Amino acid sequence: MNKKKLDDIYPLGEKRPDLVKTPTGKKLNDISIENIISGNLQPGDCRISAETLEQQAQIAELAGNSQMAQNFRRAAELTAIPDEEIIRIYNALRPYRSTKTQLLKLAEYIESKFRASVNAAFLKEAAEYYEKQNRLKSVNTNHL
Repeated sequence: MNKKKLDDIYPLGEKRPDLVKTPTGKKLNDISIENIISGNLQPGDCRISAETLEQQAQIAELAGNSQMAQNFRRAAELTAIPDEEIIRIYNALRPYRSTKTQLLKLAEYIESKFRASVNAAFLKEAAEYYEKQNRLKSVNTNHL
């Protein structure tokens, strides 16, 4: 894609605020201190949507940054996962907290329940990496 196209849409919030919506359908222009004070906005109205994150991923790809695009796609998937599940995933990914089997089962779970294939692939990659780096939970080893 050419630079002209990228310049027309990036930064998305400035050049194309009409494309930015929250999961509850609020537009970027609806997010204001006045609307918060008046009670027209709830906390859920201020979250980013998976669609907006996907748009950001596409912009990153246009700019030639595939790793950032992958990060935006991972974040987009996380918008569908409840906060308590995200905390569970975070804790499972800490070194020495999970066995390889536990990480792989967690990957299967989030892929099947939330269709989070990018995050599932990340968990599988982490399981392999932790195994090579000896960072997996061991029944014979007591780590923090």
